[in-house]
Amino acid sequence: MRALPPRRGIAYSAPMKSDSPKTFHVKSFGCQMNVYDGERMAEMLGAEGYVAAADGADADLVVLNTCHIREKAAEKVYSDIGRLKRADGSTPTIAVAGCVAQAEGAEIARRAPSVDVVVGPQAYHRLPDLIAKAAKGEKAIDLDMPLESKFGALPKRAGGQRPTAFLTVQEGCDKFCTYCVVPYTRGAEISRPYADLIAEAQALVAGGVREITLLGQNVNAWDGADTKGRAVGLDGLIRDLARIDGLERIRYTTSHPNDMTDGLIAAHGEIPELMPFLHLPVQAGSDRILAAMNRSHSVDSYLKVIERVRAARPDIAISGDFIVGFPGESEADFQATLDIVRATKYAMAYSFKYSRRPGTPAATMDDQVDEAVMNDRLQRLQALLNEQQHAFNAATVGRTTQLLLERKGKLDGQLIGKTPWLQSAHLVAPGLAIGNMVEVRIASAGPNSLGAEPLMEAVA
Repeated sequence: MRALPPRRGIAYSAPMKSDSPKTFHVKSFGCQMNVYDGERMAEMLGAEGYVAAADGADADLVVLNTCHIREKAAEKVYSDIGRLKRADGSTPTIAVAGCVAQAEGAEIARRAPSVDVVVGPQAYHRLPDLIAKAAKGEKAIDLDMPLESKFGALPKRAGGQRPTAFLTVQEGCDKFCTYCVVPYTRGAEISRPYADLIAEAQALVAGGVREITLLGQNVNAWDGADTKGRAVGLDGLIRDLARIDGLERIRYTTSHPNDMTDGLIAAHGEIPELMPFLHLPVQAGSDRILAAMNRSHSVDSYLKVIERVRAARPDIAISGDFIVGFPGESEADFQATLDIVRATKYAMAYSFKYSRRPGTPAATMDDQVDEAVMNDRLQRLQALLNEQQHAFNAATVGRTTQLLLERKGKLDGQLIGKTPWLQSAHLVAPGLAIGNMVEVRIASAGPNSLGAEPLMEAVA
């Protein structure tokens, strides 16, 4: 197994490339956590006086906020770095952040001399200082995982132009699934303090946000103490967030089956603001493969959680994650995955071929599955998942519900919003605007989106 990346950063001198940058562009890849981190970096740079550029073509500073979950993620970063070279041979100040930065470390600076800053996901609150070093002719690498929280060093949150926002409540993971790099790139599980989360949510709502998605690598492992010192879990946090005037929708992702507590399951039936959607990855339908993955749940325990959640909220939409071709997976194991999909009936799901991640136990396991076999299994799995998603969407035709309008569509006057079940729906209605909550009837369903008709003017 390859040694894990160092936890302390280093800095070394290099020829000066440019003056301190004035404009910036942050490009984020991967999960919602990276989207949140990218937004926080942008807020931090704005607070330092930098001005956002439309894209990286003309920006003085480009931050590549990377994801390391999939195979060849590092190679994609080097390709992106190469594309930043301009016609005159110059490059902007380049910072590589995120999980690839944490995993690759100084190797990035060695392979890509145009990179000025390498910073891990737990140290990006130090980005302005690192950029200042780059302006003085130094390349800076910071892969520290400090004991102090980065969140305390970031600017206070405020609402933006969108009616939805992410809020990171928990980071890191202690589960150590054998295929996953998260414990090595994000560190151990930590829960942000209750009071900080309530304050951040209140600031977002005061700025116009109407829906908040709570984020964590293992979000339902969040725990803390409320203002009266009482221990609360994620369900307690959600109950108190729901009391914020103006916060109309709450979601959370991503969850582990073993951390679906009685209180959290009950919350789905008791809190109107908690949307009827649950992303609960299972990864495989074979107990033998789940054990090899170190998932610490079984097929039976997973299905029992789903049954209990549906008893609490019968209309809930279930989403999941799947990996095909894990080392040692037989055709019988794969058929068991198809069986759990049929039993669960997903509203949507994400599915991937197994990807060897250096430094993880699965990367050195025997019986790696042939690429052609993985491709075939993935196609069969996705065909079934797509069929289920289309069926779920079709079942909503004729239903009356509310849309939170989030963005413009491709057609003139078209707006796109999300249903409570996280489906995208489009409509054309004069007088409506982004941020409106509107009562609609679902008129049509495609495999990936719905058509809606407004029934009344926007709801507040």
